[in-house]
Amino acid sequence: MSISAVINVDIDGPRISRHIYGHFAEHLGRCVYGGFYVGEDSDIPNEGGIRLDVVAALRALDIPNLRWPGGCFADEYHWMDGIGPKAERPVMVNTHWGGVEENNHFGTHEFMALCELLGAEPYISGNVGSGTVREMSEWVEYLNREGDSPMARLRKANGREEPWNVTFWGLGNEAWGCGGNMTAAHYAQEARRYGTYCRDYGDAKLYKIAAGASDFDYDWTETLMKQLGHLGCQRVKSTAYQALSVHYYTMAGSWDSKGSATVFDTDEYYATMVKAARADELLTGHSNVMDCYDPNKSVGLVLDEWGTWWDVEPGTNPGFLYQQNTLRDALVASVHFDIFHRHADRLVMANIAQTLNVLQAMILTDPDSKALVLTPTYHVFQMNKGHQDAASLRVDVRGGLPAREVGDASLETVSVSASRKDGRLLVSLSNLDAEAAADVEIELRGGAVSAVDSLILTAGALQDHNTPQSPESVTPRPHEGVAVAGGKLRVHVPAHSFVTVAGDIG
Repeated sequence: MSISAVINVDIDGPRISRHIYGHFAEHLGRCVYGGFYVGEDSDIPNEGGIRLDVVAALRALDIPNLRWPGGCFADEYHWMDGIGPKAERPVMVNTHWGGVEENNHFGTHEFMALCELLGAEPYISGNVGSGTVREMSEWVEYLNREGDSPMARLRKANGREEPWNVTFWGLGNEAWGCGGNMTAAHYAQEARRYGTYCRDYGDAKLYKIAAGASDFDYDWTETLMKQLGHLGCQRVKSTAYQALSVHYYTMAGSWDSKGSATVFDTDEYYATMVKAARADELLTGHSNVMDCYDPNKSVGLVLDEWGTWWDVEPGTNPGFLYQQNTLRDALVASVHFDIFHRHADRLVMANIAQTLNVLQAMILTDPDSKALVLTPTYHVFQMNKGHQDAASLRVDVRGGLPAREVGDASLETVSVSASRKDGRLLVSLSNLDAEAAADVEIELRGGAVSAVDSLILTAGALQDHNTPQSPESVTPRPHEGVAVAGGKLRVHVPAHSFVTVAGDIG
């Protein structure tokens, strides 16, 4: 199939925030313990218990932010249990994820040390479900207040003289479910109350994110927007929070039977891609509601949980949400990023769930060895990192994109997005067709492109994945199917593949 498109490389669109390439680490399964944190006594190289090969792998992605401590866990986490001498920290039960004991050895100081090693901004989810306004207010003071105050003195007594100045704060998580089973109206009032008492200290200006909707619940978003303004689509006036979140997961089946991560047929593959592509409908719908109350787009939209969710791997704890990661997962990620780039005017952050050993992870660590596996999804983040903080470029397709009927849905089988930064063009192309290649010809207007290089991520089968025994089954390789001539970029995109093309703009 042949596709023709136009990109004006000299007309900048909205900036693609680097924070849409954000990550998520919950106290869940082996994400924190056995993933990021192995303890000071481990024979795996670490700094203060933080696993250094994991840090190096994530730094290679230019990881912009990390969300913690949840997720559902955030609304049963009491931060003061995780500070001070580790031997004196109380033990709790993680009732959401496996009913295991949590010893609180990885707490605020350990998380902040991790973010410093990663070069990432912390995004902290506060406890609204079972916590108090005072508890969250004091956490902000502990992390951000300079000089003398009760929480600043406590921080200093625990070994940290200077504040960390954390910007991103979540006002709870999934308040409609595990975060309290609240109604939208009740939570909206709580968000205003909590947001009011989360204070700015010095130069640390908070960016407060209200716990938003699940999937296509536009009423929840409208209720939160009304709390910031007035009825009748008036302008936003309150500053209790600066953004709203939304959560959206991709699966082939249902919540009761999500499907296997590695054992699936072509029909299940296409069903997955239909669900992934609906992220565009999701972001469009929530943005439209927000536009009514905030036409200047001063309130951000944050997709702080997204990714694939499969049935757990056989023989693993069902509460740990450990799953493998195939080429199919990589294409889910690449399609999401194309959608994110198109919504750069409203979408300010996104956080894939989750970074290590849980759901659609970047990295899998072997509990029985020192092995570290980079997943196919990791490589999509790596190939796409040039889009971070770049100017989005509009891609106009002549005659539309090829589509395939999947049940009662129509799936566009080719996805394209582009950006420019520091004189470089980056084009990302996904071919979701399981069997047919695509040839894409892009007319480049407004500048000449040269010194082109290209990478491809694909595999012999959709089910292929990386393991400690075969860590490079799905890994990027140089792609020769690219040419630039006569102001046109021609790209051959094989079936079930993700391709990036980069070049200098003259």
